[in-house]
Amino acid sequence: MHLRSIAAFACAGIAAVVHAQAADPNLGRNIAATCANCHGTNGVTQGGGLPSLAGQSKDELVRKMQDFKSGRAPSTIMTQLAKGYTDEQIELAASFFAAQKK
Repeated sequence: MHLRSIAAFACAGIAAVVHAQAADPNLGRNIAATCANCHGTNGVTQGGGLPSLAGQSKDELVRKMQDFKSGRAPSTIMTQLAKGYTDEQIELAASFFAAQKK
């Protein structure tokens, strides 16, 4: 197979996956659900210790996650967890949390 054909095929596959993710209106909620063990249902932490994510600014949440992902923000757990998310997934989860009531 020609190299350009392989590259075009790969790009088409990636575009299909991104489109499928963007087409799912619940994807942000589904990604955010993985945070519930520590940050509570819908990002509302019960008790103390960990910050609630609900109602925080989307831009601030994205910045914090990117800081964890890059290692700029020290953390025992979040640095490792953040590395498992794509930038698009971080944006989707941040949008979800920003829309929640505190």
